[in-house]
Amino acid sequence: MNKFLKTKLAAYLLPSVALVLLLIIWEGVTRVLEVPTFILPAPSDIWLAAQAYGTTVWRNGLHTLNTTLIGFLMGLVLGVFLGFLIGYSRLAYIVLYPLLVGFNTIPKVALVPLLAIWFGIGAMPAIITAFTLAFFPIVVNVAAGLATVEPEMQDVLRSLGASPWEVFQKVGFPHSLPYLFASLKVAISQAFIGSVISETVASNRGIGYVIVTASSSFNVPLAFLAILALAAMGILLYGCFALIEQRTIHWAR
Repeated sequence: MNKFLKTKLAAYLLPSVALVLLLIIWEGVTRVLEVPTFILPAPSDIWLAAQAYGTTVWRNGLHTLNTTLIGFLMGLVLGVFLGFLIGYSRLAYIVLYPLLVGFNTIPKVALVPLLAIWFGIGAMPAIITAFTLAFFPIVVNVAAGLATVEPEMQDVLRSLGASPWEVFQKVGFPHSLPYLFASLKVAISQAFIGSVISETVASNRGIGYVIVTASSSFNVPLAFLAILALAAMGILLYGCFALIEQRTIHWAR
């Protein structure tokens, strides 16, 4: 049994079986209890909504995906830079880290109306909100990866005449990679959350906009379809980062 759980087949088969069982139970409960569609639609109702509104959800899903990826990439660049800076500089840690913690505690939904005033209704508020939610996990994990490097390893390289850049290249950067990839899988989910939050308030496109519009007209199957599409995109990107992680830092497993 343990050998099977470690195979690639189990990694794909077991989640698929769990999903099918969940859908069967969901369908059965809603039919047996006669739950109204506007409260909880059955999977078959969502399937009918997919046939009717699939193109709409697809177009708006691509818009959300684009804004999310742009905000995520911005968060990745700034997060890695600040993470390395805070991890290597005690002064930067003392000055910047409390400011980052304070900024991260601000509910991002409170910033969306201000972003709509500054940048107008559209993609920009969603990009910025995705960025603000994505970069903090990256900063913290990269800084933690550098801070947990064994001093002995650095001392050995220095005793052999290695420069600070060579110490970073040989020890610091490889040691931070597992932390970086762990943060990326969290940050991409946070970026999706940020985009959808903004789209529900300050956008006329995107998955968040579809959810709000569908809910206001009591088209709950369409709202669930949009939510499931968002979940599918999140799982897909999470899987991409997990695959890249396996290919690049397999030595850390």
